[in-house]
Amino acid sequence: MSSPIHDRLAMLSGMTPVLDEDTYIFCSVRPDVAQTLFSDARGIFIEEEGTTLVLSLERAAALGFDTGMPMRLIVLRVHSALDGVGLTAAVATALAEEDIPCNVIAAFHHDHIFVPGNQAEKALSVLQDVQKRAQSTQ
Repeated sequence: MSSPIHDRLAMLSGMTPVLDEDTYIFCSVRPDVAQTLFSDARGIFIEEEGTTLVLSLERAAALGFDTGMPMRLIVLRVHSALDGVGLTAAVATALAEEDIPCNVIAAFHHDHIFVPGNQAEKALSVLQDVQKRAQSTQ
């Protein structure tokens, strides 16, 4: 794996957004329930009010969770530094300008952008445009 990138323009020009094929559901459960589902989760975040799990649509439906807000995942394939500045802001701003909500999970190697399932293709296009604009300014 390459070294983490700190430079804002380099992060944007190298972000290479990829749309995951699966659909996901954000669920909130009690900590004791969450522990039994950790192996099923794409993402986990412990909050004061409960543990958030990101589950596949199929698994969430099988467990009886509300599946009314299906989300798709776009992975930014750039190895952005944890202390890099501006990638999340640029992505969120570009999507907001197109009225596309997003939930961002920044992990160690990549940033993960969850968008409503019915806006995923549009969101991918928007992020590809952001990348192209950044590449043209280098």
